[in-house]
Amino acid sequence: MLTPKARGPLSAALLDALHGTERPSWDDLAPADEDDLQLSLWTLYELSFRGFDDVDPALEWDPHLLDLRRRLERPLEARWRERAADVEVGEPFADGLMQLIEDDDGPSLAAVVQRDATREQVLELLRWRSVYHLKEADPTSFTLPRLPVRAQAALAALQYDEYGGGDPARLHRHLFALGMSDAGLRPDEGAYVDDAPAIVLEQNNALSMFGLHRRLRGASLGHLAAFEATSSLPSRKMASGIRRVGLPDSLAAYYDEHVEADAVHEQLAVRLICGTLVEDEPETRTDVVVGAFTCLDLENRFAEWALERWAA
Repeated sequence: MLTPKARGPLSAALLDALHGTERPSWDDLAPADEDDLQLSLWTLYELSFRGFDDVDPALEWDPHLLDLRRRLERPLEARWRERAADVEVGEPFADGLMQLIEDDDGPSLAAVVQRDATREQVLELLRWRSVYHLKEADPTSFTLPRLPVRAQAALAALQYDEYGGGDPARLHRHLFALGMSDAGLRPDEGAYVDDAPAIVLEQNNALSMFGLHRRLRGASLGHLAAFEATSSLPSRKMASGIRRVGLPDSLAAYYDEHVEADAVHEQLAVRLICGTLVEDEPETRTDVVVGAFTCLDLENRFAEWALERWAA
């Protein structure tokens, strides 16, 4: 994967730093808009995943770049915490968390795909989703060694499924890549980053921030719980819509895989992962709620953005 195209002065300066042409002072720069901010942070996070073919791998731990990452993370994390500030979760905690997730009534892109979306709109959605689906479980894996034993064992069981149960051919992100290729789309990770709107990059940045910071392990698992508990039924609708518009069955099969798996994973994530984490480390309770709400909130805002775009 090559570095993405700049979207403003900050991302342009960052790309110069990554390519070794300049070492700008971050004091003199600010993101021009959400696109510039989210792309810059996404690019910095990618250094901790598979990196870029045109960037020195040693820059993952470059103090100058880590300083910029910290400057971008702080206000974004504060934004997410502010949006979740009034969220209340009852006791027992696992039941309250599940109720929070079930009470979410945001717009459903999957329902639109199932019934009304055109073939081109479905393909557009898949290009946006690919930024996440071609990375899939990786951000949450950073959280695994940071957990008490009960939550760690449960998360390891869930991640084992995500990574294909030991079979490379069943690895979820690999299944998505096969479907993308069969649909005539590029299957390589990051292929459509330049097409992704700021809200999609923000969704991915939340996953990466929560996974990469040990202090945010609760938020990482809360995000996971909300994602898994809201995935099974939408996956069924996505598979139906993909078949309706005549896209390859291998692409629908990726979503078929998640219908059954995520129905099991939701209980695992809410009760055996988040529930035991809060019992064993009560100080993570607030962050679990923040992570869950942020997942739901970002998905709702993305759905609203996409539906407005399609309506226009």
